[in-house]
Amino acid sequence: MIVDIINKKRLGKHLTKEELEFAFNSYLKKKVKDYQMSALLMAICLNGMSDREIFDLTEIFIKSGDVLDFSDIPGIKVDKHSTGGVGDKTTIVIAPIVASLGVPVVKMSGRGLGHTGGTIDKLESIPGFRTNLTDEQVKEEVEKIGMVVTGQTANLTPLDKLIYALRDVTGTVESVPLVATSIMSKKIASGADKILIDIKLGKGALIKTKTWAKKLSKLMIKIGKFHNKEVRTLITNMDNPLGDSIGNSIEIEEAMDILNGKKGALTDLCIELASEMVSMGKEISYEEAEKQVIETIKNKNAYNKFLEFVAYQKGDIKGLKKSNKTIEIKSQKSGIIEKIDALEIGKLSVKLGAGRENKEDEINPTVGIKLNKLVGDKVKENEVLCTLYVEKSENYDYICKYFEIN
Repeated sequence: MIVDIINKKRLGKHLTKEELEFAFNSYLKKKVKDYQMSALLMAICLNGMSDREIFDLTEIFIKSGDVLDFSDIPGIKVDKHSTGGVGDKTTIVIAPIVASLGVPVVKMSGRGLGHTGGTIDKLESIPGFRTNLTDEQVKEEVEKIGMVVTGQTANLTPLDKLIYALRDVTGTVESVPLVATSIMSKKIASGADKILIDIKLGKGALIKTKTWAKKLSKLMIKIGKFHNKEVRTLITNMDNPLGDSIGNSIEIEEAMDILNGKKGALTDLCIELASEMVSMGKEISYEEAEKQVIETIKNKNAYNKFLEFVAYQKGDIKGLKKSNKTIEIKSQKSGIIEKIDALEIGKLSVKLGAGRENKEDEINPTVGIKLNKLVGDKVKENEVLCTLYVEKSENYDYICKYFEIN
């Protein structure tokens, strides 16, 4: 039966819901082997899926585990997902902003793998911060302070976890249907009423072309509509690192700076994302939502909500630490910075110990990269381009080539 299904998809034919259920649920029950599922995933990668197949597969993923229900909590619950980037600490900034304006935020976040950092890793750099919350604790926190950010619960879309792990090692990550199914099944199962998707596009992102980004955007909106969920998408740039910090504790510091009114490109993106979420949650215009977002940052309500959130999840923000070993990387010429290679900077952060190559790798929360100069800045020869917070000293002069200066 499984061989017939693989062959059918290999020939570019559409699979019925029953065939998809048999293949994927049998894999969950360990009745289908890794090599068989790998063959099916590759056939999907090469031949795509119809909308009907995608809707069916998303539903199969959702029903493979628990579906959280927050309907007894007042208000429209809004969630946000990013497809992953270098230095992406937007959740840590926008969740307190949105919650401080009375829109409940229920956020299930993941860990980083490869050059993209995970929100949970960043939050765990705060000593004592708890990320493994029960469903009851999640509900209680949202009721008490209006927001929660927690790791994915053990039984939320378990099929997606298995399939994602297999895709990661079989060259089947880059498939629009599989990416959309993975993201939307988790978001729908997480219990939010409305969902904002930040699609990262560029050199440091999974998605490299505008065509792919637009296809993914349309597909996720369709999946949301099928499940009676309002989905909005934004396609945002990931050619350069987001903000000026890449790491874990160092990104928490930058998030706090933004909540305290720091200006910059990342601030603008956070305001845009938060305004979309407030617009969805309060059912008001984007312009009105943006005014409220700017005001809640200005009057420190958002920053105070962040402190309340950290304390509620038992974090000691005063215990946040960076490595006391630093290396300054200096420019070898004068000019204007036109590009900073997000992919290579992301890989560097992994090499320093701020990220993981394998799921079992330990992360060092104290290491990272501070960009002293950003795209568009003038730089003089021998001026500091970036500061590395390291565990051990090495020669990192080659990093200069990650900065395109003309």
